Amino acid sequence: MTTDKRALQTALLEWYTENKRDLPWRKTKNPYYIWVSEVMLQQTQVDTVIPYYERFITRFPTMHDLARAPEEEVLKAWEGLGYYSRARNLQQGVREVVEKYGARIPDDHEQLLKVKGVGPYTAGAIMSIAYNRAVPAVDGNVMRVAARLFRIAEDIAKAKTRRLIENVIAEYIPEDGASDFNQAVMELGALICKPKNPRCEVCPLAFCCRAKAAGEQELYPVKTRKAGKKSLHYAVAVVCDEMGRVLIRKRPDDGLLAGLWEFPMVLLESGENGAEQVSAYFEQTYGCRPSLTPTETTLTHVFSHLTWRLDVFLGRVGAEDVVFKSARDRLETKEDLKRYAFSAPHQKIRRLFLDQ
Repeated sequence: MTTDKRALQTALLEWYTENKRDLPWRKTKNPYYIWVSEVMLQQTQVDTVIPYYERFITRFPTMHDLARAPEEEVLKAWEGLGYYSRARNLQQGVREVVEKYGARIPDDHEQLLKVKGVGPYTAGAIMSIAYNRAVPAVDGNVMRVAARLFRIAEDIAKAKTRRLIENVIAEYIPEDGASDFNQAVMELGALICKPKNPRCEVCPLAFCCRAKAAGEQELYPVKTRKAGKKSLHYAVAVVCDEMGRVLIRKRPDDGLLAGLWEFPMVLLESGENGAEQVSAYFEQTYGCRPSLTPTETTLTHVFSHLTWRLDVFLGRVGAEDVVFKSARDRLETKEDLKRYAFSAPHQKIRRLFLDQ
């Protein structure tokens, strides 16, 4: 089966014109706004991103605004989106563009790839959508479409397969229509060429899809299975003092959920008593033993590579009992807690026990 380039381009772009979703970042060619949207859209659903994008752009309307902002404020604006390293890398990249390029995002592909936090996909999206350059932007949707369309049997989890697909897609990008073409392929993957039960009956490219012609569209793309998720069990302590202030702590500056705030929590080994471990932790860390009350609340939070099970305890300490050994620990009023960026599982705990 041969693929006619002009026929593919025409069918795809006509479909996109008639069916594309009305999304806020499609109403601009501002490369900064497109950069923000593409970073937010990585590993996050479109409907979830829209309100975050609009609030973020309102709060940080220019790269200078984002570059000057304290990291804590940026993380707070990102709170709930997850994968917080995206926010940090975005801010660091924007600061680099402000300092090195006078707040003008490079329109040279190789130069753009050197900016902190800008990988091949983000660079391709900015180059094609903002600058209309014929550069591929290959995300998960595009890899799935390409794998089925051209019946590519290579493992898409491998870097060499991404490069192969980038090269294939690059051959079909119209020189004067890169912006719409790349967005059209992404949109096709999101709306029609879905991971399961692809809607081949209404696909504009069904006429040239090699996997469909072979009746094998469900077999593509080929991807190695990930290892099973690791599971960790924690006891979490929501502890208040006599003045109603709540004890919180800041996570380390690197690693999972770096720099976010949380309620003290203790990793439990199999068979360990949560209350006993929390009490021992508080005595060692803060020099006091809170009076603890177990709750019936156990939360489960699933990350991409592991699962947390969180047993929640409520506790009380005297106003003068807590001895802080680190600036990463604080006692804050319930109202002031809203200023801090918490990880998603601890946001749930905060809402359940404090936001009342």
